[in-house]
Amino acid sequence: MSGTPARRRGSRPATDPARRVALDTLLAVDGRDAYANLLLPQLIRQRGLAGRDAALATELCYGTLRGQGTYDAILGVCSDREVGGLDPAVRAALRLGTHQLLATRVQPHAAVATSVDLVKAAAGQRPAGFVNAVLRRVASRDLRAWLEIAAPPADRDLPGALAVRYSHPRWVVEAFAAALGETAASGLPQTEALLAADNRPPAVHLCAVPGLASQEELTAAGCTPARWSPAGGYLNQGDPAAVAAVAEGRAGVQDEASQLVALALARADLSRADPRSAGLRSTGLTPPSGRADERWLDVCAGPGGKARLLSGLAAGAGARVLASEKREHRARLVAAATAPASTAAVIAADGTRPAWQTGLFDRVIADVPCSGLGALRRRPEARWRRQPADVAAIGGLQRDLLRTSIESARPGGVVAYVTCSPLPAETSDVVADVLADRDDVEVLDAPGLLTEVPDLACRGDARYAQFWPHVHDTDAMFLALLRRRAAADGRAGSGGPGA
Repeated sequence: MSGTPARRRGSRPATDPARRVALDTLLAVDGRDAYANLLLPQLIRQRGLAGRDAALATELCYGTLRGQGTYDAILGVCSDREVGGLDPAVRAALRLGTHQLLATRVQPHAAVATSVDLVKAAAGQRPAGFVNAVLRRVASRDLRAWLEIAAPPADRDLPGALAVRYSHPRWVVEAFAAALGETAASGLPQTEALLAADNRPPAVHLCAVPGLASQEELTAAGCTPARWSPAGGYLNQGDPAAVAAVAEGRAGVQDEASQLVALALARADLSRADPRSAGLRSTGLTPPSGRADERWLDVCAGPGGKARLLSGLAAGAGARVLASEKREHRARLVAAATAPASTAAVIAADGTRPAWQTGLFDRVIADVPCSGLGALRRRPEARWRRQPADVAAIGGLQRDLLRTSIESARPGGVVAYVTCSPLPAETSDVVADVLADRDDVEVLDAPGLLTEVPDLACRGDARYAQFWPHVHDTDAMFLALLRRRAAADGRAGSGGPGA
């Protein structure tokens, strides 16, 4: 007999199922902009992976996406071909193999052999020798040694060195540094800590819907109580769907910072202005009960996490939520998320062209579309999809949605402007630009409504709140709280969409 048992005909499948799921997810992310957090669980279910196989597929997929920039720099040293010009399946197999060699306990021979098998199955026999040769070169050094070769010297190009070492595009490193108020001369310690935090797999955060579930129920199901959110818990292991409250829609997966910005809006004091006064009379509508806090609005509600929490909070306050989402399929997700609370009405509508009358709502939240650079821990592929031009391009929409939200609030009502980004171009700059044209809005002290959370004050304006992965172990969520007041000339507002 010849050959080892591992290589005998029929001794094992042509490709390892966990690695094939990881490869197919990487190809979909790279080729058709799929979202790994949506596709990967679907493929795991479809192909019957469970236990260790499901965990391996998850680690290989997310680990490869997080490390992609680092691995490409190393592959560039080990290959005479440009990584970006390779066949997609070859490129994905090389990245996957490099991750196994440099960041896991997979034995080198297994990492190389399984990667060669993957590329044979996905791209044919021809590139197998190339993949084998390149990965054998990668296996000749550990990650630290490769970084000394592949990354530029930190004393000459610190942003470039951090970009390679922590696998972020250079422009993102520089944008984060600017947001943190750091320069290369300072050594970029906070920036480096943020980049490192982006590469740590986050815990699963759960949120109980007030009135339907509780933090105590989550704790009894095996969660650790959240540090700050009274509705939150950290799932230490296992599938969130195995938690009864989640399976029944009485709780959901939601980052703790996302929970806290909704909680801050619910905590904000409304003005004593009578909601039936001039501002609301102009709409022709008055609250049936004459109460000053019974109508809440979520302007960009999809996929529904904040709307679900706000529905529970609103129920406790005797209020109802109108949740609006432009895209119909996302509006259906919002409807499913809020159904158990039964205090939300969901519509498919463009927030910049509201389907409701102005000056109507007591509390409004605008969690606007953004770059998503604050959630790179959970969506690592976003760092490779975004460009500086994308941030600039979305600024007009963010401003329009904030204007709509202010116009939607009644005099004395409160608006929460929220983005999952730490970049001023998407956060404080947007608020400043919109408020420059208005005399009927005051900025509230957002950190003052979340006093249990340390170090929230935004650099440059302490009235805004900014969460950070390296400080709070949450997404980098931004919050501005604004109260609409009567304009100096007595008008309800001074322009904007729907005025």
